[in-house]
Amino acid sequence: MRLAPLVIAAASVALVSPAVAPAVAQADPATPSAPHVTVPGGRYEHAVDVKFQVARGTTVRYTLDGTTPTRDSRVYSPGRPLRIDKDTNVTAVAFHGNRASVPVSYGYLIKTAEKPLARLVVMSDVHVGGHAANDKKYESFFDTIGSVFPKPDAILLNGDMINDNGDGKGPDHKIVSEIFQANLARKRMTDTQVLISTGNHDDSLAAIRAGYPKAWFPDSGGGYYDSQVNGLHVLTVNTETYNSDTAQRAWLKQRLAAITADRAYAGKPVLVQGHRPATDTVMDGQQASNPRLTEDLSAFPQAVYFSGHSHLNINDERSIQQRDFTSVNDGSMSYVEMDHGYQMVTEKGLADRFESPTAQALFVEVYKDRTEIARVNMAADKHDIYTDGKWSASWQPPYASAGTLSGPTWTVRLKGSTNQQIKDNFTYTKAARNTVAPKFTTRQPLSAVRDAKGGTAVRIAQATDDQMVHHYNVDITDAATGKSLVSSKVLSDYYFMPRPNTLDIPVPGTVARGRYVARVVAVDAYGNASPAASLTFGK
Repeated sequence: MRLAPLVIAAASVALVSPAVAPAVAQADPATPSAPHVTVPGGRYEHAVDVKFQVARGTTVRYTLDGTTPTRDSRVYSPGRPLRIDKDTNVTAVAFHGNRASVPVSYGYLIKTAEKPLARLVVMSDVHVGGHAANDKKYESFFDTIGSVFPKPDAILLNGDMINDNGDGKGPDHKIVSEIFQANLARKRMTDTQVLISTGNHDDSLAAIRAGYPKAWFPDSGGGYYDSQVNGLHVLTVNTETYNSDTAQRAWLKQRLAAITADRAYAGKPVLVQGHRPATDTVMDGQQASNPRLTEDLSAFPQAVYFSGHSHLNINDERSIQQRDFTSVNDGSMSYVEMDHGYQMVTEKGLADRFESPTAQALFVEVYKDRTEIARVNMAADKHDIYTDGKWSASWQPPYASAGTLSGPTWTVRLKGSTNQQIKDNFTYTKAARNTVAPKFTTRQPLSAVRDAKGGTAVRIAQATDDQMVHHYNVDITDAATGKSLVSSKVLSDYYFMPRPNTLDIPVPGTVARGRYVARVVAVDAYGNASPAASLTFGK
């Protein structure tokens, strides 16, 4: 994957703090400061009562559905706590007169007192190239990790730790090691195992071995190995060579057969990490290149395979898939991608974009009867991935979205005494995919507005869906001539937290006294489409 990091400062707020999140830096002193919370986001084993704190004379409005609060959102009653008793993203904005603060979001994972067998953080595509752009960023990321798992049993680093493209950057692995060791020590996670897989941007296996403690990459020569985390098996495979590596294939099948034949291990997952996706699995196997890995894992429904490489986001429900085994996409710690063929609304208008400077990871808890996989944003503030035409993925903290949830927790249950019974009880299958279409919730979801440059734009009041709206099919034509001015599939900004309530689609080529027709359809990740919304505008 391409990377050319450029450090850009972002005015936002860190979620995690010892007690209360710090205020957002304000460019305009007349703009209200963002609300603070009395209970920081994170993982809790009980319901929490959250209060907002703002300057006198301001009003806090909030949402619990990932959208941006407006003047019509619920008002917070000062001093009265907001009870959070289930997994929730809370977003708040402070209003004072006709001014509003930037929105800040807090993610809460609400669990019971039941203790898991193991807690693991799964991340990939770190893409570190130096200390300057990454030291502060990873301090923020580890603060977020600590808010969810104060003492994780393991961190899986699933490939592409550096940005090597055959250009001799193998020594950069030492920089990654320094950053992670410093933060593990700072957060007192010194007992946390770190287990690394190799990716296509990691130079050689020798460079990885030279860069990290032996315990982090205990391979025997081929880049694959078997580990245990609190008695759970974690198998690391080398997806750069898997298809042609007969020894590795034999090793994986032998280990899986031996582990799953152990009656004492019945019902427990065998966690497998490998950098590249297995063919025809998550997000329909996009950017996958390992058909033989899919073939070999297919005999073992207890296998839960984590993969990165594609940078495809974990907001999308297609990032988990079950057929013969469970496949899970673990997102990216540098920037995420959407499936290709779409456009984004940017400051420069519609652009062919499929990337966002969003960092995400999985927080995995293995219990006796299930595996819970929480999806967490390390940073999901709204930014374009280009600034002044330059690649700018490396946005710097603080982040107003750190620790927010990028989707509901996935729960994997391995129920059954035979392989077929386990497969029959899978829930994240293609056959069980969502069939509910998005819908517009306002009487007139389209309106004509002036954009920041004085041009004409069609504003879409975003539709709702039981999961998420993926994109909009937008067609705008000249009513008199039938000429197409806009024909695009526009992404809905679902990968940001909070999600913008509206999208402004610029309409180039409009003229005074012209008359135009807009037709917009909301579409979810599975292709379910809403009825079209229409608008005729102009003279």
